[in-house]
Amino acid sequence: MNESGRRKIVIFPILIALIVMGFQYCSSDQFVNPETGRQARVALSEGQEAALGLQSYQEVLSQARVISSGPEVDLVKRVTERLAAATGEAGQKFEWRVSVVQDQQANAFCLPGGKMVVFTGILPIAQNEAGLATVLGHEMAHATSRHGSQRLLHNKLTNTLLTGASASMAMSEMDYQQKQAVMAAVGAGAQFGVLFPFSRDHETEADIVGLHYMARAGYDPREAIGFWQRMAEAAGSRGQPPEFASTHPSHGTRVDRLKEEMPRAMEEFQKAPKSRIDVPVERTGN
Repeated sequence: MNESGRRKIVIFPILIALIVMGFQYCSSDQFVNPETGRQARVALSEGQEAALGLQSYQEVLSQARVISSGPEVDLVKRVTERLAAATGEAGQKFEWRVSVVQDQQANAFCLPGGKMVVFTGILPIAQNEAGLATVLGHEMAHATSRHGSQRLLHNKLTNTLLTGASASMAMSEMDYQQKQAVMAAVGAGAQFGVLFPFSRDHETEADIVGLHYMARAGYDPREAIGFWQRMAEAAGSRGQPPEFASTHPSHGTRVDRLKEEMPRAMEEFQKAPKSRIDVPVERTGN
């Protein structure tokens, strides 16, 4: 076979992959974030997201030390209720539920459909209700913005392209080491050039939307700056990887963007109900 013929055979799997990617993208549902107006494609319906979120929630709780009562639970539920009421159109179909887990890790998350888990290790960093509202508003914004379903579609598209590239390499006349080097470069390019920036965009959107949620709920949005600065301090010597190699923006970038959005968030805070409480976080101990 001549050189031209071999090139056509090698390129063929990539062309097929591109066609499949086009079908996957066009057959997916479109979503418009009511808070930011950003348009995106999602892999799952709202019902599928909720079912998946509930299943994951139950699995997490079955393996965790759940706290059912006490000041920590009361605090988390109070903040969650106020934030849920502030999610507006985006969160009105959600069946919000939150559980507190006794665990030293400084973390919290909100699954698709509104099922939330808060680890007690995040409470000392939160320090007060507004600090807790910062992290919970951020996590709730991930769910209302349907970031999980967007990432699922993005990963599916990326995997389709990588499968096509792998098939193309298998048909090429390169030796094994060359093929491995090319696929490693393609994979790194997809990760650092596509997947990581995509994830950082989601983190930024969740920061901004969450900032507005806490402001509408009557929590001073300026407290978000202090919370993320405390998160940076808590990371300590571990620090963060370079931003280009991370799924999250650097703490400095995050704080800068929050400051840019602060005037708009403050406008909403001034319109919020006047019953603004900011109770220090109480701890029962680990």
